[in-house]
Amino acid sequence: MLTLNLTSPFSTATPSKSHPTNPYSFPRIHTKTTPHPFPFPLSKPPPKISFSISNSNSNGLSHLPIFPTQLSRLNLSSKIPSASPPSHLPPAAAASSDPNAEGDSNDVVSDPKPSSGNNKTLKLAVVFGLWYFQNIVFNIYNKKALNVFPFPWLLASFQLFVGSIWMLLLWSLNLQPRPKISKPFILALLGPALFHTVGHISACVSFSKVAVSFTHVIKSSEPVFSVVFSSFLGDKYPLTVWLSILPIVLGCSLAAVTEVSFNLQGLWGALISNVGFVLRNIYSKKSLQSFKEVNGLNLYGWISIISLLYLFPVAVFVEGSQWIQGYHKAIQSVGKASTFYIWVLLSGVFYHLYNQSSYQALDEISPLTFSVGNTMKRVVVIVSTVLVFRNPVRPLNALGSAIAIFGTFLYSQANSASKKKIKEGGEIEKEKNN
Repeated sequence: MLTLNLTSPFSTATPSKSHPTNPYSFPRIHTKTTPHPFPFPLSKPPPKISFSISNSNSNGLSHLPIFPTQLSRLNLSSKIPSASPPSHLPPAAAASSDPNAEGDSNDVVSDPKPSSGNNKTLKLAVVFGLWYFQNIVFNIYNKKALNVFPFPWLLASFQLFVGSIWMLLLWSLNLQPRPKISKPFILALLGPALFHTVGHISACVSFSKVAVSFTHVIKSSEPVFSVVFSSFLGDKYPLTVWLSILPIVLGCSLAAVTEVSFNLQGLWGALISNVGFVLRNIYSKKSLQSFKEVNGLNLYGWISIISLLYLFPVAVFVEGSQWIQGYHKAIQSVGKASTFYIWVLLSGVFYHLYNQSSYQALDEISPLTFSVGNTMKRVVVIVSTVLVFRNPVRPLNALGSAIAIFGTFLYSQANSASKKKIKEGGEIEKEKNN
């Protein structure tokens, strides 16, 4: 029951210790009279007040806490309501009447904050859109530059040079956190950077010899090399993964046989590019295990710098004697030197930007989603370059390309399912050991 003696509403309540024998009793509250806040005198002195709250129910349930600010609302003969909130209250109001809830019951119940899922989806859409757009721009202007200046070693070196300058600017302006550089870190990068150099220059050679669409169809066979090389190094793959690479082999073979612009150097360039990038990925997992604190973009920046040091001296040796003569022919072919400069500059800038966007996308999404996105990226690039350069495409060539790309999609699904199964099996084994 609630026992109250009238008092001034301007008194301050001071709680005392809870009842020592009843764990469900409410704290007894004593008040101290405070000076009257009104500027005019009262006709009668304010009466003193003391009140206490006790639990007279026998069911052992606690009651709603009553705060001093609520006393003016209470009826002298009212009983303390039951702890369970009335059924007519909405969920928010019922939650606010919970005796275990924090804060005063006079507080306004705020609406829950909107979910950040929409913002994350929008961010991923922007990253993917930039990734695709930048890749398309790179492939178009890279091919335009190579058509009039067929020196892929110099162009590939320039693209790495632009990426190196870009990362140095980001680090110097504190727009990107600078990684901690040490001798072991540089030594660990030498292998991945070497294989990256092989993959990049081989792709540029292929672009200079055949249509961009054909190079990308052949490069879609990268999962085949990944499975083969990883198997030689001791990794095991289920039958579903091996079956998924069969359409890739079939599709690439059909596309190569029916390719109008077929060139053996272009084919070998694309295949060697796959080998280089696969070995880069495999070697990176082994040599960079101790440097997981370095994010993907910083890692790619240092790989670009070291790759430039690898590639440019070899480029001078392979084709350096022909650059001046080739430059004059390119200017005559284009008509304006500024147009040629823009093509070369755009190929370098967008080469780095699309790689930067791919690393940002990989940081935000799962490897499976990234693999599917990369597969669709090849489709978009192939279609875009065919439309821009108006390359003739035979029906069987289109069919082979579609089969190869579909095989890449099947591989990403099968490989992801295999990794998930292995992870679950490891967790079950760990639980058994515990």
